[in-house]
Amino acid sequence: MQVKNAYLVMRGVPYVNSRREVVRGTLVSELSLADNVTIKPATHVIYFAGDYPCNVDGSEIGKIRHQSQVKQLDRDLTVHHSFSSKPDSGYQDHYEKMVTYAAILSGPAHEIDPTARAQTFPLIEPEDEGCVFNYCDTASSRAEITAVTRKLDLGKLAIVGVGGTGSYVLDFTAKTPVKEIHIFDGDKFLQHNTFRSPGAPSGDELRQVPSKVAYFKAVYSKMHRGIIPHEFFIDASNVGYLREMDFVFLCMDKGEAKKLIVAKLEEWGIPFIDVGMGIDLTDEALGGILRVTTSTPQKREHVREKNRIPFSDGDGNDEYSRNIQIADLNALNAALAVIKWKKLFGFYRDLEHEHFSTYTIDGNTLVNEDRP
Repeated sequence: MQVKNAYLVMRGVPYVNSRREVVRGTLVSELSLADNVTIKPATHVIYFAGDYPCNVDGSEIGKIRHQSQVKQLDRDLTVHHSFSSKPDSGYQDHYEKMVTYAAILSGPAHEIDPTARAQTFPLIEPEDEGCVFNYCDTASSRAEITAVTRKLDLGKLAIVGVGGTGSYVLDFTAKTPVKEIHIFDGDKFLQHNTFRSPGAPSGDELRQVPSKVAYFKAVYSKMHRGIIPHEFFIDASNVGYLREMDFVFLCMDKGEAKKLIVAKLEEWGIPFIDVGMGIDLTDEALGGILRVTTSTPQKREHVREKNRIPFSDGDGNDEYSRNIQIADLNALNAALAVIKWKKLFGFYRDLEHEHFSTYTIDGNTLVNEDRP
């Protein structure tokens, strides 16, 4: 038995193939968990890696037939069939589910070879300690997208600025298998920040006046082991910290600092995404545009040729420059940026390969531009 990325795997299960030979296969079940403690299985269906199991005479065991299809559940976990055998009240736990299917498959094998049992007493190697999460990602296994999620098993990611939009970028990326997420911000986490960031801090937490990066590390380290805080703003004296990164999200509004960072990231060949909002108050209603600008080594010229990233610090007329931020707009801006990031690494299908997109609130319009 083995737990592998939220799948319960039983290897060495004896069964009979169509040639009436006793061979061994692997049963794989989704693993239903609550804080790493198993609960009642969410489904009675189970996967199998191997030939279709047969009766003693070589005929297929039809009563459990569900589907025959090659499916890659994880990087080195491929199955060929799924079976369905449901008790009237369902399976009460994973033990009942696994032993029931093992008995169905191994029964004919035991008739041919009385020594054929599922208990093989193998040498069990230590589990991989390199997992970035404190508990298994059961969402990916349940949706059968673990192999796709593996594409985000990347090295070092940086988020420069974890105010409104940056905090949501952290929220979304903390649910991916990126090994390290470095967060940079020199501000304190204050009461007004709570109304434009994910989560709901208590009054006691606010009275401690933590730094933003310390607060968010405490929140997201409960889930992701690789949250690394940097309690300062990026400037010429410390921009070198970003040279070690594999990807950078720029979620800041200080133009001069951003101009420096962009120049250095281009020099070092590091891909990045810059986000921003332009919000205006007219006739007692807010309107404006959200922006996502992507820059990769394959396409950079649009940033300056088309002024796709503003480098001014603002003149105070922009509502966003006065820190009037809205949680849903911050979250949407972050979601658009993270979706694009996932596109770059093949998690999402990318047909247009846009490097610049805008969302206009009035009209609910999304526009993509700057393709390679």
